[in-house]
Amino acid sequence: MADKLAAEGGAPVRQKPFPGRPKFNLADAHHLIEALEQGTLFFPIAKKVFDFQRRFADMYGVRYAVASTSGTAAIHVALGAINPEPGSEVITTPVSDLGTVAPILLQNCVPIFADVQLDTFNLDPADVEAKITERTAAIIVVHCWGQPADMDEIMDIARRHELPVIEDCAQAHLTRYKGRLVGTIGELGAFSLQDSKHLQCGDGGVTITDNQEYGERAELFVDKGCDWTEDRKYRVRYAFLAPCYRMTELQGAVLCAQLDRLEEIVKRRQELGDMLVRLLQGVPGVHPPARRPDREHSYWSFPLRIDEEVLGVTPARFGELLVAEGIPAGGAWLGKPLYMFEALAEQITYGSSHCPFTCPWYKGDPVQYYEGMCPNAELGFRQLLCIWFHEGWTEREVEDTAAAVHKVASALTG
Repeated sequence: MADKLAAEGGAPVRQKPFPGRPKFNLADAHHLIEALEQGTLFFPIAKKVFDFQRRFADMYGVRYAVASTSGTAAIHVALGAINPEPGSEVITTPVSDLGTVAPILLQNCVPIFADVQLDTFNLDPADVEAKITERTAAIIVVHCWGQPADMDEIMDIARRHELPVIEDCAQAHLTRYKGRLVGTIGELGAFSLQDSKHLQCGDGGVTITDNQEYGERAELFVDKGCDWTEDRKYRVRYAFLAPCYRMTELQGAVLCAQLDRLEEIVKRRQELGDMLVRLLQGVPGVHPPARRPDREHSYWSFPLRIDEEVLGVTPARFGELLVAEGIPAGGAWLGKPLYMFEALAEQITYGSSHCPFTCPWYKGDPVQYYEGMCPNAELGFRQLLCIWFHEGWTEREVEDTAAAVHKVASALTG
């Protein structure tokens, strides 16, 4: 007989609150004070952002690391470095934040969505190749939840079709695929440094590459086509049209402190996440993240797929039952694929123009986004439940979470 659920008056598995994420310490304050003592928070005539860029590039073994204001900006910098023609198509995933897709539209290009693999939420290489046309200019891969996509297959497709690959590593900091850090496999890597990420400064981004042409253009693209270099000389060029995405010294200071802890943060998440995957094997109707032996998983969050046919309840209800047991479970991130949000479904872009979808430089058939175009992505969202997981947990939190999932599933299946 299963234990009585807490939602029905039973004793909860967990009565002690879960620990909060330990984001900051005195090292962050020390770097911030150093930034203020410079007498300026403007990075071109200061030190912290340059230090962060140098250290991040060294950590990833690349020549260029270009800091910016957000993960969205970092992807826009990457696309700006590639410089696709207006009306080009860029293939990407519908399982992401709009920050992956907005830069495509901001470059007057058209997002083309490929479906995902249900067990990882990562792009399905076969569907990526099926979506390539003569208008395709790039592929943006998202390493969803912190587990690398199938990069060997994607890079093989990209090389055969002579397409650059941008890796969106917002959820996969310092994570290896077959021994290589994601972000260094494609031509460019883009990272979010937003509050929830492994490496964070509230908001920020960084774009990396080992390609000189892309790196030099990215350095200009981040600041209106102008050239700020470490010799502190401002070369007013306005070399081409570009936005202003300069990072400030406040962000750079926090990142310099956070970099010292990044390896430990990622390692701890990997240990705890892999432990939770092991403890959840075999639970009826509950599917933890699939694990591939040739790649790491850095667990930005911990996604579960809840099979309503087996358990008799929706993922939302399963989450409510877990919360009653004292477990931090909740919403399914965005809740639906990107193409089902109005900005894309109704092509709400520049004024009333619907550009680039309707602009004369787009030569493809009219683009329509519709329910059913990526069946795995849609099913995955319908099944999704997140455990809000972080490196501040101990093994006890993992054990309690697993015990609660087992308890709820057992009660529901009898």
